[in-house]
Amino acid sequence: VQLVESGGGLVQPGGSLRLSCAASGFSISNYYMTWVRQLPGKGLEWVSAINIGDHGSTYYADAVKGRFTISRDNAKNTLYLQMNSLKPDDPALYYCARVFRIYGLGEYEYDYWGQGTQVTVSS
Repeated sequence: VQLVESGGGLVQPGGSLRLSCAASGFSISNYYMTWVRQLPGKGLEWVSAINIGDHGSTYYADAVKGRFTISRDNAKNTLYLQMNSLKPDDPALYYCARVFRIYGLGEYEYDYWGQGTQVTVSS
């Protein structure tokens, strides 16, 4: 199993980025998948999740709701995070992670992580 993120970079406030997470060794359509970020000097923060199936339900942390969109291309076995209206609060190392156990919304146990992709928001 491998998860490889890409798409991070430097963007101005109000700008957009699309993160990708290419999966191998398993089918992402069969797993609950998430994006998690590590803010500078802080712990991990859950960002978004997508349920299993061809049209899985999507979930968002309040901090990103209305600005970020999680999606999945099952044919490419790739998870995405479209980030719009980026704010100075959003810079972080963004990880995709496969969920092993669900305790509640945003409360998960993970079994696989990617290496992360850095997002920087600066004018």
